[in-house]
Amino acid sequence: MSTSTIQGWSLRPATFEDVEPIAEIRARAMRPDLERLGRYDEHRVRQRLRDAYVPGHTSVVEADGAVTGCVALRPSAEGCWLEHFYLAPEVQGGGIGTAVLTRLLARTDAQGVTVKLNVLQGSAARSLYERHGFALEREDPVDVYMVRLPGA
Repeated sequence: MSTSTIQGWSLRPATFEDVEPIAEIRARAMRPDLERLGRYDEHRVRQRLRDAYVPGHTSVVEADGAVTGCVALRPSAEGCWLEHFYLAPEVQGGGIGTAVLTRLLARTDAQGVTVKLNVLQGSAARSLYERHGFALEREDPVDVYMVRLPGA
């Protein structure tokens, strides 16, 4: 993933050193939804990111040299999984999530790749994904699984 500027933000390849700032952003971004679902655990919310973190599949969102978010595209047999898409709460709602998602989906569309993801039940992020062509695949009491065919 090349470095690029999006609405004043930059998107760059992740490194191993980014894992702790990203784990902290994940904890802050997910806390309200996890608390609403009765599933927030101060340690587990960070450790799940650490356990699944693969810098080669991850891009970091920065502003003024500070890590403010991340997103990962993990290859799979069906196409790829959009994972670990977190923005710090103070930058949410400013259009950067839409810009990042638009860029990533343009790339997967050009490659003819199906994209899957899961989002927590009741998360505001679900409407972002629906606006970008993701459709419900299945759901359980905690997660909503969505899929987007190329060009959707």
